[in-house]
Amino acid sequence: MRFRPVDTSFYDLFTESAQHLVVGAALLAEMLSETAVHADVAARMRQAEHEADETTHALFKRVNSTFVTPFDREDIYRLGSGLDDVMDMMDEVVDLILLYEVKVLPAELSEQVDVLQRCAELTAAAMPGLRTPGNLEEFWIEVNRLENAGDKNHRRILAKLFSGEFKTIEVLKLKDIVEALEGAIDAFESVANIVEQIAVKES
Repeated sequence: MRFRPVDTSFYDLFTESAQHLVVGAALLAEMLSETAVHADVAARMRQAEHEADETTHALFKRVNSTFVTPFDREDIYRLGSGLDDVMDMMDEVVDLILLYEVKVLPAELSEQVDVLQRCAELTAAAMPGLRTPGNLEEFWIEVNRLENAGDKNHRRILAKLFSGEFKTIEVLKLKDIVEALEGAIDAFESVANIVEQIAVKES
């Protein structure tokens, strides 16, 4: 049997990193509300993204200073980077809404944000379970299902954008935002895939 360190700091840091994503998804949902003060939400998102970066750096520092890690170093880096990528994508969405000064967003975008929030909640709940990754099958299956639902929403939103309802300049702005939302959902699926790969290796 492989020796397993008693040190739980890796699991704690992964859990902390995923909790940042719950905060980021909530801020993204707030950014889409009609009453949102965009500059304020964007400032709080930048702070949340900064705190997520600090957790990622702490995780990587821990890898570099630990002789025996709970699973392969490469997988720790991949999972840490994957979680960080999700936060970066959500931050990009908020930043684009602010920079493009978009006042009215298609209602359908809220469906994508619902998917993101659910993915964030599932990921945060799954990270403590990395001690026994083989038990996380429901997590990666559900995130994959949500990503498929996000793909369908994405196609419907694009069809709406090109329906003639929006001015050309608005279409260009909104398309960037829609694509960034899709990227965030895809990034969650990548995290789930990494967890599945870790489970296969550890089984």
